[in-house]
Amino acid sequence: MTTQKVPNRLAKEKSPYLLQHAHNPVDWFPWSEEDFEVAKRDNKPVFLSIRYS
Repeated sequence: MTTQKVPNRLAKEKSPYLLQHAHNPVDWFPWSEEDFEVAKRDNKPVFLSIRYS
């Protein structure tokens, strides 16, 4: 079985921290007001991940 890693939205970011998660299977969003508007419109929770080391 062949698995191709498709990048998520973080692949377009400049931050090295965000780029290291660009191929995670989670559809991560970088921080933006638009994302909060979409979550509110779709009645979905927002899970916030704060940088860790």
